[in-house]
Amino acid sequence: FDTGGGSTQFTFGSGPRVDERFSVEVGAVKYTEQFGLDGIVSSERLDDALTAIAGDLSSIDDRTSPDALVAMGGAVTNITAVSHDMAVYDPDVVQGTVLDLTEINRQIDLYRSMEADARRSIAGLQPKRADVILAGACIVRTIMEKLQKDSLTVSDRGLRHGLIRERFGTSTA
Repeated sequence: FDTGGGSTQFTFGSGPRVDERFSVEVGAVKYTEQFGLDGIVSSERLDDALTAIAGDLSSIDDRTSPDALVAMGGAVTNITAVSHDMAVYDPDVVQGTVLDLTEINRQIDLYRSMEADARRSIAGLQPKRADVILAGACIVRTIMEKLQKDSLTVSDRGLRHGLIRERFGTSTA
């Protein structure tokens, strides 16, 4: 899956075969604005946001848990950079990192206890993401829970990497 500011895209398949692709209007900006997640957030407000996200992700309810869950996009790569305490972003360190629910929950607790300006001082978090990172982390957590996965693998690679690999057979590990 790839979650961003306005939507989340899902791809389900096996090996090189894509069985299903779809997008849902579940993005970090929407929930940040709706629930005021850019500042200090109470437990009640966080629970309300998580409930709304879960409802809006109903299209992945009742699915069989996948063998592997791979995530990409700004929220998950920033969460990964924070987990590595990166002063300077390194895509090669981010690529392939395994994040677990414990780390996602740790970061949700961290972000909900801070105003956006304070979040900007967190090593690994891009300053422009400080406003929306809590909502992004909540989306990632909810997807993991719905798909019954305790961990996911992070991809820092995108469409252009896949196209290069497909076209030229070049490794983009």
